[in-house]
Amino acid sequence: MREKWSSRGSFILASIGSAVGLGNAWRFPGLCATHGGGAFLIAYVICMVTLGIPLLMMETAIGRKTRGGAPKAMRAVNKKAEAVGWAAVANAFVILTYYAVVFAWCILMCVLSYKFATDASTTEAAKNLWSDSIGTTWGTSFLGDGGNIKILLFICLLVAWGFIYGCIRNGTSQVGKVVKYTVFLPVIMLVILAIKGFINNPHLGDALGALFIPDFKAFGDANLWVDAMGQSFYSLSIMMAIMFAYGSYLKKNSNIAVDSLIIAFSDLGISVLSGIVLFTTMYSTGQTVLDMNASGIATAYIIYPSAIVNLTGVPAINAIFGFVFYFMLCTLAIDSAFSILEGIATSVSDKFRLNKRKTTLIIAIIAALISIVYITGAGVAYLDIVDKWTNQYSLIIIGILETIIVGWFFKPKKVLDEINKNTDKFKMPKWWFLISIKILAPLALAFLFIWQFVVLIKNGFRYNTDYNLAAEIIAGWLITILVFASGFIVKIICKKTKKGQEITELEKSEPSWDEIVDEDDEVIEETHDAKDDNLAQEAEPEIIKQDE
Repeated sequence: MREKWSSRGSFILASIGSAVGLGNAWRFPGLCATHGGGAFLIAYVICMVTLGIPLLMMETAIGRKTRGGAPKAMRAVNKKAEAVGWAAVANAFVILTYYAVVFAWCILMCVLSYKFATDASTTEAAKNLWSDSIGTTWGTSFLGDGGNIKILLFICLLVAWGFIYGCIRNGTSQVGKVVKYTVFLPVIMLVILAIKGFINNPHLGDALGALFIPDFKAFGDANLWVDAMGQSFYSLSIMMAIMFAYGSYLKKNSNIAVDSLIIAFSDLGISVLSGIVLFTTMYSTGQTVLDMNASGIATAYIIYPSAIVNLTGVPAINAIFGFVFYFMLCTLAIDSAFSILEGIATSVSDKFRLNKRKTTLIIAIIAALISIVYITGAGVAYLDIVDKWTNQYSLIIIGILETIIVGWFFKPKKVLDEINKNTDKFKMPKWWFLISIKILAPLALAFLFIWQFVVLIKNGFRYNTDYNLAAEIIAGWLITILVFASGFIVKIICKKTKKGQEITELEKSEPSWDEIVDEDDEVIEETHDAKDDNLAQEAEPEIIKQDE
């Protein structure tokens, strides 16, 4: 029998934890600073309501209906769409490999926060603390210092992976226990930092004005809307195989429509709170939006430290607030990281009928080994390239394909009916959902992709001409090609292996969307359990040998 969330609260908290990540803490405030404060906030809310929320509901509902990860869920919608699900899984895996390193950076800065009271207590030293501690060369060559690995950073990476796997090693029951702390802790710490930003701040009015009062001229800038659309998609954990997986563990009586609104607006609330923290802190030290940056890494590890050391005249107190800030980032990072791993493990174990816990461990080990590349001296440059391609190109293409398949090669009204089950207080309006899934979302995503691709063409089909061409080809083009080839690779594996062929045969008899019996969970579960048991019996000797 498929595992279930222990309670509605566990699902909501886990989903909020997944949605609320490092992008909320540093990218959102940075974009507000770049695009006229309240102007970006208004644009973001518009994009979240018209695009983000419908997609969040769509993925969660399809996951609940089909009881499967992204590939299985997309196959139930359209038999030829499984490859899109695998592209989402593969892209999520790539993101996981470097997201763990960003998590490790947060842990490292927690460890080194005492230096804000000692040898990094000056503005210039604070700005260089992170880059010096990780030994980055800012280049792509692994020769010389480019191949070095700082021992302390390596230890922090091991700790990060230990936490990521430890949080989900026992499935949803473990996640439900973890998120009770990891979702509320960052909120508490953000409130503490916000209070500090309000106290004795001679520039408080300027800070809040810069964040909330819109610069109406910014609405005419296409970059504002491009970034608002991008942030609304990236921030809600959609198109990353996560919500399909989380939805597949929901009980049939769950209220997807209302829960999705809670998740989305909680995500928005924490983003705004993060903005208040960053703006009040920066302005209290004499800095303004002109000193802020849309780059999350630059904001969190270079710009913000320079503000931390100028918070008060007491270096020890500054160091304490530095620790609180980076520990808050750790609690934000861990939920997002293990939710990505959960989405990947669910999809792989569903497809190949594998033990979920062992699958999770194996994937974590493989991803951890790959992540070592990013902690070398050249690692930051490669992380930058991979992040750009996975988020600005692959993720957007996956979203385009998902919405076209559901909106035009399926009947989206069936998904809407699934969303609106078990809800009386609020039902997702038909016009809102259908217009978004069929028209607005695919067009917006297509526009976003074309915009990014035009910029790529102008740069000679390269993201950053300062990087080595071979590095861009391998970390950018090649990885993206492999992401979209992943579904075909899985298909080849199934054709070439005996177990894969058996799985393919079992899938042919699996019920389609219309054949799934919603009224009786036990009928569905017993059908799948019987198939899984038959396959498990055939594979049992091999599993026993592996365990021995």
